Amino acid sequence: MPTELDHIADPERALAIAYAPAATRAALTALFQLDERFGQIVSSTTEPMIGLMRLAWWREALEKLNPDSAPAEPLLRALATTALPHGVTGAALAAIEDGWSALIDGDESELLIPRHGRERGRNLFAAAAAILGAADDRLPAAGEVWALADLGFHHSRPAVRDAALARARELARDVPSRTWPPAARPLAALFVLAEHDSRLGGRVQGSPARLLRILALRITGR
Repeated sequence: MPTELDHIADPERALAIAYAPAATRAALTALFQLDERFGQIVSSTTEPMIGLMRLAWWREALEKLNPDSAPAEPLLRALATTALPHGVTGAALAAIEDGWSALIDGDESELLIPRHGRERGRNLFAAAAAILGAADDRLPAAGEVWALADLGFHHSRPAVRDAALARARELARDVPSRTWPPAARPLAALFVLAEHDSRLGGRVQGSPARLLRILALRITGR
């Protein structure tokens, strides 16, 4: 029976996880749950200091994460028992938080946007790549593009949304177009959709065309 920790709010992340090897799905689910938890904290924050304190609590807890002593918080326990055995460190997970805190303590969009893309996207994809055993030099930039495109469709300020999509388009042009190795394809699927969305400036998640695009990439690597 599904539990709260089995649930991923974003349907395309859930699909990418479903296409990953079975042995990695629990760890990837916990990893994306962590990213969504950070997003929930930021989106519900009305007092910046309180939001930063909540994120700081998670960062400190992640930095102390130890597979031998599972913490009481369910998501931390899931990360300790699923992600850490794949070689992902608590410090690597904690680094994702900095990309989210940028959205609270960053005063200027031109500063917060690069920081969000770099710290959230690159660190998240690095952790996912470790779980998948995927080695591809395009993954850091792919993660940054994905995070920026996601920000571009969720932030409340139009100026931030537009700037995030513009930066995603710019970075995506520098990602070489060649066949993705099988282990990297769950992450490559997210990147390909993000690149498409940032280029067109819109998206309709769950559409048949998008699902077919992910399926084609899973099979062919392109």
